[in-house]
Amino acid sequence: MTVLRVADLAVGHATGAHVLRGVSFSVEAGEALGLVGESGAGKTSLALALMGLLPEGARVTGSVRLRGQELLGRTDAELSRVRGKDLAMVFQDPSSALSPVHRVGDQIVEAVRIHSAVSRSAARARALDLLELVGMPEAARRARCYPHELSGGMRQRVMIAMAVAHDPVAILADEPASALDMTVQARVLDVLRVAREASGAAVVLISHDLGAVAGFADRVMVLHEGRVVETGTAEHVLCRPQTPFASRLVRPWTRAGDAPVPRARPERPVVLQVDGLVRRYPLSRGALLRRRAGEVRAVDGASFDVRERETLALVGESGSGKTTTLMEILRLSRPQDGRVRVLGQDTAALRAVHRKALRRDVQVVFQDPYASLNPRMRVADIIAEPLLAHRTPIGGRVEELLATVGLEPGYARRFPHALSGGQRQRVALARALALEPRLLLLDEPVSALDTAVQASVMNVLAGLRARLGMACLFVTHDLPLVRGFADRVAVMHRGRVVEIGPVADMYGAPAHPYTRALLDAVPSSRPDRARRFLLDGDPSDPAAGPAGCRFRARCPHYATLTLDDRRLCEHHDPMPLAMAADRSVACHHPLVSAESER
Repeated sequence: MTVLRVADLAVGHATGAHVLRGVSFSVEAGEALGLVGESGAGKTSLALALMGLLPEGARVTGSVRLRGQELLGRTDAELSRVRGKDLAMVFQDPSSALSPVHRVGDQIVEAVRIHSAVSRSAARARALDLLELVGMPEAARRARCYPHELSGGMRQRVMIAMAVAHDPVAILADEPASALDMTVQARVLDVLRVAREASGAAVVLISHDLGAVAGFADRVMVLHEGRVVETGTAEHVLCRPQTPFASRLVRPWTRAGDAPVPRARPERPVVLQVDGLVRRYPLSRGALLRRRAGEVRAVDGASFDVRERETLALVGESGSGKTTTLMEILRLSRPQDGRVRVLGQDTAALRAVHRKALRRDVQVVFQDPYASLNPRMRVADIIAEPLLAHRTPIGGRVEELLATVGLEPGYARRFPHALSGGQRQRVALARALALEPRLLLLDEPVSALDTAVQASVMNVLAGLRARLGMACLFVTHDLPLVRGFADRVAVMHRGRVVEIGPVADMYGAPAHPYTRALLDAVPSSRPDRARRFLLDGDPSDPAAGPAGCRFRARCPHYATLTLDDRRLCEHHDPMPLAMAADRSVACHHPLVSAESER
């Protein structure tokens, strides 16, 4: 039975720009349609048009029928009786979609009561049932939490619970897991799959992650410049695309799984050395009288080094301490504990004048370029800012840097809002390269970009790294991206590096069960093999420091151990064990023995 039918849908803005042009498709009950395309293709505009949430002034023509009832042309009051009841949406950023001043349980209760004449107690019972349906651990306790007290994956589960509260006939999911790490992403998509099966709803999954689409969707529709260029089964479109654009979109994703070539680590000077780095945050309780109730160890003894012309990828789940580690390095000051040496200088001993001089050789590219670029400055001024700060002649340097990152000189006159996501990230990269740094810190630089733009930006980075001889610390949760860009990988779990080594060894034979779990969560390039491993439980609370191995509660290997081996995990914190000259693992029972490595 067809529950959603879209015919010749077109969307234009008051400026005359056309976002969608004659889009037509249909979705059956219980079916999942994957909607893919580059940034700016019109994917999110399509979802907003179906929901009637486009901004004022947008012109919408065509037909949108939900269970045979036309939605276009209805008033906002009429659509409000449909939205959330028969047609639901899961937004990309749950932090923006959820109210920060209300508990998540109360927000689900409101979603239940707005379309149903039930008592508050009945709605609260329904809210708990919904949280349990989406696999929320300790549902009753989590219902009393505010959104900021939950992880990104938990907040997205709350959004899914609200979306299925009234058993809708269709659910629109707009990038529901784009900013999440691989294990949490796999679990969120599995929750969405369970919700689809429980409600029988049709699902339209909008995503730039082709791996997520491959493992979830029955059919795939490819959008390009507002038009549908290809539609078919997931296997046909993702494995055997028929149109040039679909082939170009799929190619970077399918090539991401190429095996890295093993090579010895060159003997070069150490650019960055981190030894036993610790970063603690106080944990407070009470609304009025804030009292200390422990501490959170965001980074708890992390150690690694990066050599000249080398790229180290720092990977792990959300909350593992990756970005905090990067920010502690960028601070170039005395850490709470441990030691950080940058270009041979101990940051604890740096004076202000030396710190400023060192910043010339250490630059950073942040995850969200729209937040890191000043919206009131033109691109030329943004790129020239570090040159002015360090009193370096500008000359034709701005145009040269734009050309380096693949942008035309005309972009210098634009503001950030006039650029696409990929273009903004290239501007951020050009700014970071203005002073030709020796160490470049990259914090999820392409996580919000589609596959084709990701490949383009990473190719620019790889070429610059080879030409300028930079060392890079690359923080990411995108493990397929790491294979083609990094030389070595450090895996973080709860503030510690639990395994470190060359890319080829880590991907070919991971020694730590956590590393294996992260790799098993990566989607396959084949839709028929795209089912991912789901790591039990959620990332542990960093404030709760149990004795022994911190991963054992989730470790799939722990259940297979003897009683004596389990006691070792329960009572003794594993220390790093040297597997080879350039590889170590912090595990009592590694999956690869040190003898076999040597």
